[in-house]
Amino acid sequence: MADYYKHEHLEGFGSVSSASPELGKKFFDYYNAVFAEGALTEREKCLIALAVAHTVQCPYCIDAYTSESLAKGADLEQMTEALHVAVAIRGGASLVHGMQMRESAKKAGM
Repeated sequence: MADYYKHEHLEGFGSVSSASPELGKKFFDYYNAVFAEGALTEREKCLIALAVAHTVQCPYCIDAYTSESLAKGADLEQMTEALHVAVAIRGGASLVHGMQMRESAKKAGM
């Protein structure tokens, strides 16, 4: 896996859609609009993105949104707290699926 993810890939992300520039433009226009200041600050959006990056396990996104969160004024404590929110949601989602197990076990007569 050490050779699979390369930092250069993150640096070249803007050219990922060079074979389909029209679709790439649509995506990046949307992407940039999503991260623009709105009801949430750019810093808050970066922290959300950092948390989501951990749940989807994207090393590129983790690197990018760690840097962006820091650049937008977040500190390590805030980033860690955002990470723990993601962990709690992911863990809770796994745990609640235990209800499926319980129901299956009940149907099996246990």
